[in-house]
Amino acid sequence: MSDEKRTPTAGAVSVNGQAAAPAEGGEGAATVKATERPTTGRSFGPPGGIPGDKSMNFAPSAKRLLRRLRPHRVHVGAVILLAIGSVSLAVLGPKILGRATDIIFAGAVGKRLPSGVSKEQVIEQTRAAGNGRLADLLGGIDLIPGVGIDFDALRNVLMLVLALYVGSFFLSWMQGYILNGVVQRTVFELRSEVEDKLNRLPLSYFDGAPRGELLSRVTNDIDNISTSLQQTLSQLLTSLLTVIGVVTMMFVVSPLLALIALVTIPISMVLTAAIAKRSQTRFVAQWRHTGALNGQIEEAFTGHELVKVFGRQKEIEESFAKKNEELYQASFGAQFISGLIMPSMMFIGNLNYVVIAVVGGLRVASGTMSLGDVQAFIQYSRQFTQPLTQVASMANLLQSGVASAERVFEVLDAKEQVPDDATPAKVLESRGRVEFEHVSFSYTDDRPLITDLSLVAEPGQTVAIVGPTGAGKTTLVNLIMRFYELKGGRITLDGVDITELTRHDLRARIGMVLQDTWLFGGTIRDNLMYGNLKATEEDMLAAAKATYVDRFVHSLPDGYDTVIDEEGSNVSAGEKQLLTIARAFLADPQLLILDEATSSVDTRTEVLVQRAMAALRSDRTSFVIAHRLSTIRDADLILVMENGSIVEQGNHQQLLAVDGAYARLYNAQFSGALTGVDEEESVTTPA
Repeated sequence: MSDEKRTPTAGAVSVNGQAAAPAEGGEGAATVKATERPTTGRSFGPPGGIPGDKSMNFAPSAKRLLRRLRPHRVHVGAVILLAIGSVSLAVLGPKILGRATDIIFAGAVGKRLPSGVSKEQVIEQTRAAGNGRLADLLGGIDLIPGVGIDFDALRNVLMLVLALYVGSFFLSWMQGYILNGVVQRTVFELRSEVEDKLNRLPLSYFDGAPRGELLSRVTNDIDNISTSLQQTLSQLLTSLLTVIGVVTMMFVVSPLLALIALVTIPISMVLTAAIAKRSQTRFVAQWRHTGALNGQIEEAFTGHELVKVFGRQKEIEESFAKKNEELYQASFGAQFISGLIMPSMMFIGNLNYVVIAVVGGLRVASGTMSLGDVQAFIQYSRQFTQPLTQVASMANLLQSGVASAERVFEVLDAKEQVPDDATPAKVLESRGRVEFEHVSFSYTDDRPLITDLSLVAEPGQTVAIVGPTGAGKTTLVNLIMRFYELKGGRITLDGVDITELTRHDLRARIGMVLQDTWLFGGTIRDNLMYGNLKATEEDMLAAAKATYVDRFVHSLPDGYDTVIDEEGSNVSAGEKQLLTIARAFLADPQLLILDEATSSVDTRTEVLVQRAMAALRSDRTSFVIAHRLSTIRDADLILVMENGSIVEQGNHQQLLAVDGAYARLYNAQFSGALTGVDEEESVTTPA
């Protein structure tokens, strides 16, 4: 097992400018090994890679989310115009429908009155009989004594109302259709922007971010934004316009009743704001716990075999139950508190309805309003409180969406890797000479790792790097790949500073095979061809035979068309290692980096692969990190590293003759004795 935790590109060969993982080089902390790994400074803010309990202010986050609609302002303008038209037709309906009520009421009352007399005569007779309230009521009705319901007029009114509502429905349908396209296109662009952002982030960002948490932001949170925008934008726009239209019509019908109805607005706003303020932090906590739970599940299932081997199912279940309970409590609190808004608004709306019904009834009785106007106003009061109730009911969904947007914005706002030079240099003569000139590097400023390191790898040389755990071996090759930026000095490739090359150009010259293999979901052929998309079938077969992949592939049912999953669980660890080596072989890179590349294969296969890799290393510069020193005895140059520095260098025989650090490592490995180990490096095992 290698001494250092591999980068996310482990086993997925980075060749021809194509990194197998989305991360690219950059600055910052990294999870390279226990002695190098920073203990603080996650990319997401607080330790743990997740946002804190307090989020950004709701309003700025919501505005930033809405600003993403700007590229679609033409379609948004069409949505607004269609909404105005739809709402205008809808709010006219109750007023005209009130006319139908007046026609029915006037006909029902008029038919009971004696015919042949005028309305004024009936009112005078009624008042003379001492029934003044009834006379006032009759005075407010447009009737003809002795004449019943005018069905022709009633039909015309109802047909007009039907036309208004059908037109409103059609415009609303068009609005929803266009808005759906706008929202989905916006989310599509957001998802693409996040994907592009991930490719521009430094490797240190991914080292400091739990994988499940990051996946939750990229998938769950973006999906939640889509749902929130889809369900809230249309209703918010329609509700706002409905409130404006209804208030206007209420003042047209009865200014007094309109003022009574408007009293509920400030009450509703204050109540909604108070509840929303308390629920917002709980929604952030809900999505924070969701990300943490996803991270725990992803980790447990990725290491499922280890969980079984060490019998930790109970601990995993307890950890899951704890995190699940935390998510439950956060979700319950968020939904319960935000859920109080709607019943509160309905209660206020019902009180408003009672007051309007009582005052309206008194005004009808006094003859100052018609029954149809009261009916229309009651409908308007319902239409007035309904959009407010809808907004209240959407508050939890809106806050949840904004909380998710904040988490996605944190990814978009993360510090990116150092951009490539606008006028990059070119390697004029490609030979493969690598030189480290006084290189200094550290993952954290307070813990230097590599200081003033200089070395030269000549073209065609095989440079082996050995040393104890934490010496900085993998860090050295990661610096060549420019996964991290130097703190001092420079690294040159054929005389050109690698920072002056584009990352694509640099990595197009390098093939990398790591101990931790990674295969993609697809066929074996697809995985091999990933190393060189321009390779022919013959090239692929030649690489497979040279690395002894062809031998085991023929034993599979579908040969090279055998589909393997993303974890490569249907092939053995050694076979996965051979596939990654064959992928590098097919790429035919100028520089080759092998980090414990044969650690997962059996001894017999290792001998065969060593021969193949010897051919692979010919005529190209190779860096080989190895713990099994028997695999690097034929290296042209062996570098012995301790604490980030090269303490010895030479070939195998020269270093043994010196009888120093390399000799101690070699003797300890082959003699089985722990001789030569300093006391401070020894490990005391408790009894």
